[in-house]
Amino acid sequence: MTEKNKSSILEQDEVWIDNINDLKEEEYSDAQKEEMLAMYDSSLTEIKEGEIVEGRIVNIGPTGVAVDIGFKSEGLIPLDEFDDIKSLNRGDVISVFLESVESAGGNLDLSKRKADFMMVWEQVQKVYEEQTIVQGKCLRRVKGGIVVDLFGIEAFLPGSQIDVYPVRDFDALIGNTMDFKIVKLNELRKNIVLSRKIILEKDLNLRKDETLKDLQVGDVKDAIVKNITDFGVFVDINGLDGLIYITDLSWGRVNHPSEICKLDEMIKIQILDIDYDKKRVSAGLKQLSPHPWDGIETRFPEGSKVQGKVVSITDYGAFIEIEKGIEGLIHISEMSWVQHVKHPSAYLHLGDIVEAVVLNIKKDEKKISLGLKQLEPDPWAIIEKKYPVGSKHKGIVRSLTQFGAFVELEDGIDGLVHISDLSWTKKLKHPKDVVKKGEDIEVLVLDINKEERRIALGHKQTLEDPWMEFEKILIEGYKTKCKVIKKIDKGLIVELDDPPIEGFAPKHLVQKFNDIQEGQEIDLTVDSFNSELRKVTMRTKESASKKDIDAVIANPETPAEKPVEDAPAAE
Repeated sequence: MTEKNKSSILEQDEVWIDNINDLKEEEYSDAQKEEMLAMYDSSLTEIKEGEIVEGRIVNIGPTGVAVDIGFKSEGLIPLDEFDDIKSLNRGDVISVFLESVESAGGNLDLSKRKADFMMVWEQVQKVYEEQTIVQGKCLRRVKGGIVVDLFGIEAFLPGSQIDVYPVRDFDALIGNTMDFKIVKLNELRKNIVLSRKIILEKDLNLRKDETLKDLQVGDVKDAIVKNITDFGVFVDINGLDGLIYITDLSWGRVNHPSEICKLDEMIKIQILDIDYDKKRVSAGLKQLSPHPWDGIETRFPEGSKVQGKVVSITDYGAFIEIEKGIEGLIHISEMSWVQHVKHPSAYLHLGDIVEAVVLNIKKDEKKISLGLKQLEPDPWAIIEKKYPVGSKHKGIVRSLTQFGAFVELEDGIDGLVHISDLSWTKKLKHPKDVVKKGEDIEVLVLDINKEERRIALGHKQTLEDPWMEFEKILIEGYKTKCKVIKKIDKGLIVELDDPPIEGFAPKHLVQKFNDIQEGQEIDLTVDSFNSELRKVTMRTKESASKKDIDAVIANPETPAEKPVEDAPAAE
């Protein structure tokens, strides 16, 4: 109570006492005066700030309810502090909380809401101290939990204290009345924390003990799916916690346990292992169905056609599920008879439904080999009839390597033209000097290796061998212009102007060898010619002229003029 209020009350007391003392003796006796003073004193001692007092409703107005608590003035309580204003009548006695004997307006400051809360709080404290079970109604969801109506005041139920299992849908609990225990009470802030889990755990432990008592490995039990994780499914076996690992859900491939089980679903499981100390069990679902590999040879004999779904693709092949729990491998080498498959994804994709042929079954290793190409006839079985050795064909240059060019004869059938079989006259450094990728060329079949699936082709063999004609021209002493292609320690590699073939001029047969540069044109003379080895040796010494040699070629019976004597070779 403030000093101002105390001063006001003292002043009022003095007025009341003076009025009583001033009463005429003939009106009131001394005894009556004493009785009135006693009544006044008792009324003052009963009315204290911060306490609950009884009051009588004297008026119900549009803004509030006027309540008389026996003080010289009345208090006005707002209408929103009453739950059912229509049930109130004048003269009703209610409990109110005295905030102050004199408000800013000079009236009593009363509160019905605080009086109700103070009375309920006493009840809450008793429940907390005795740890009794109380009922409350879930009002609304808030961050981290639910607000519960407990005796008309709000309490907090954390999400972790709702159930022994994780709660997935808080909203489904709103409006439900449940049993709770008060686990925390804050007197200063008037906060209440509830728990439902603590009640359920007690009952759950009793049920666990009962279930464990007669449980044995191998038993088949009903269970409820309580939680699904990436590694398995948690189930409730009459209060006992059980875990089904993902590998024990199905004989087949399982990407995620949710493919097999649904939350709150009732399923039958088999007990695989029991931990009596932790009161937990390991369970299995697939163990209740026959092993899929039993009788595998009868259902899928070798050579039979099967249909399945592509469930996995690796660098070396694709796995096909032909039955739940049965997967076969189509190796990359079994995908095409003719194509060089770089990766299985070029042929198959995840989820594809494909047909394949059973090639081999290894039951002990639980492996099945499947083939895709076996669905079509092997083109290499008739390759020798279709492309006999010595036959000519048109092909497309598909790729070039350092050693040759791969030419496609038909879709998937390639042959190799070795670099030495590209040209009669040129010594090539790379096939690109003669052919280009994508170019159509004519080839001749030189050899077929059916076992290794290889075809040797030749391009120059489709053309007439010019070396027989060269033998008539490139006689010893024939002189022509040559271009130095490359200069090496042993001599010069040159290209003859006529005919346009390559020749070699040894160093000891070339005058002023050190002065000659690559790309330079010089006059050279045929020193020797070998048509079998396809080799021409040149020199710089004087020889018969081209005119004389042409005359010899034109008239072989007429002897040509004797060549000029060779000059001494330069050192």
